[in-house]
Amino acid sequence: MIVYMAGKKPISKVKRMRGFSLIELLIVVAIILIIAAIAIPNLLRAKIAANEASAANSVRKIATAEVTYNSAFPTVGYAAALTELGGPSVACNPSSTTACIIDNSLSNGQRSGYQFVAVGTSTGGSGVNNQFVAGSAPLTFNNTGVRNFCIVTDGVLRVDPGTATPPPANTVALCAAYPLTQ
Repeated sequence: MIVYMAGKKPISKVKRMRGFSLIELLIVVAIILIIAAIAIPNLLRAKIAANEASAANSVRKIATAEVTYNSAFPTVGYAAALTELGGPSVACNPSSTTACIIDNSLSNGQRSGYQFVAVGTSTGGSGVNNQFVAGSAPLTFNNTGVRNFCIVTDGVLRVDPGTATPPPANTVALCAAYPLTQ
């Protein structure tokens, strides 16, 4: 039934409900969840790829820093530890214990979801570190990364795909056994 009032639009006694039904809202939520289920694994893979690229680059930087350290301190040879390649973040004075070659965050051993180590060793009893190994491993395997990286004195980056092991800085031979990167 429609009631007419003078000078006004007709008013219906039955009001129409405006808005969405529960079924419509559930369908929208389900579609959003499906899109999120597809997007989140791709986002995690992209994050892992970015962390691995950063780790490989950082290992290369450590190798370059080792060569620079060897040139600057020939009586020591290569740095015995990663911390010797860095130094304090403010007013760094280069020495054989704090060479100030790499930044403090990398010399502390963690960056972009990876842990880093570098070890210089002496062979032949000369007392001078004539070889080094630098490596990295993900802090949380399959979350921050899935590959280990390392470099020995030859300067070639090597990668160990798919193992949850600590950084390969125990020996040069362990790193040298890793496959070369492509």
